[in-house]
Amino acid sequence: MLFRSLALTLAIVSVAVHAATTLPQPARSPWGPDDQIGTLNMMTPASRQAVMARADAGRLYDLSVEYFVGMPSWHLLGDPRYQYWLTHTPRGTAVDDPAGVGAAKNALVAYTGDAVSMYTHTGTHIDALNHFGLRGAIWNGFTADQHLGDRGWRKAGVEQFPPIVARGVLIDVAGLKGLPVLPDGYRISAADLQAALRRQRVDVEPGDVVLIRGGRMTTWPDVDRYVLNQPGLSLEAARWLAEERQAMVIGGDNLSLEHFPVEPGPSWVPVHTYLLAQRGIPIVEVVDLEALARDGVHEFAFVAASLKFRGASAAPFRPIAMPLRVRE
Repeated sequence: MLFRSLALTLAIVSVAVHAATTLPQPARSPWGPDDQIGTLNMMTPASRQAVMARADAGRLYDLSVEYFVGMPSWHLLGDPRYQYWLTHTPRGTAVDDPAGVGAAKNALVAYTGDAVSMYTHTGTHIDALNHFGLRGAIWNGFTADQHLGDRGWRKAGVEQFPPIVARGVLIDVAGLKGLPVLPDGYRISAADLQAALRRQRVDVEPGDVVLIRGGRMTTWPDVDRYVLNQPGLSLEAARWLAEERQAMVIGGDNLSLEHFPVEPGPSWVPVHTYLLAQRGIPIVEVVDLEALARDGVHEFAFVAASLKFRGASAAPFRPIAMPLRVRE
């Protein structure tokens, strides 16, 4: 009996060790031990200049959403929703006289001030490489024990991201299916992406910003319809974009990029942990792609920058698309 117990214990340990060695790990950056921006290193002055030389600035598409009280947001895990309040109003200032300037000047100057509070992953935003990791470490092996302080991450925060200027590609999967919006929980496959690209006669090139339309923005701003059971990118499709097409940034018109409920596996957010921790690819979410799809604009100059929230895992993002002229 003792030997059987010992054998069983050794077998369990062997399985545990095997599982530990086969579970995914954060990747080390090919751009060096100090890298904090991952695939954004693919941008160069020449690549930015090349795409802007083809941009038609006479046609601008704003791909961001408005922020307002009651807007859809990722509140399912208890994160705070967007809040807005006035800190100063013309009448209140006249009553309180906070600057001590007197009634006449307060009557002349109508002063309004306001403040906001929100989860950083609210509205159109970009995920930093510290947003999701594996086994207590994030992209490039930076660990929570060494690099996460009381004021946020000291590595790979969103403030590290430079402004993004690159070729953008819209992959309209909802359009491919002839639907205004993909069904709840729909898992977008690599085959879906490939079929949509063939239909659009566009391909993904290394260094592109790839934006995937599932049509979820047609439900905005209905909170439950937009947030719950989202269609989105599968892990297999994310791998195809990252490894076969070498996309620099991947985004979508839903709140999580990936579909929910997610596919079975060790990670409860497999697309996020794969793209951020293993590939160093930033994620952009809540992107309004409806106007681009309506006008058939599948290739464009993508220009955007985030707010520089030091150490944060995300920040509001204002992407602009400009159609590209045909290459000569």
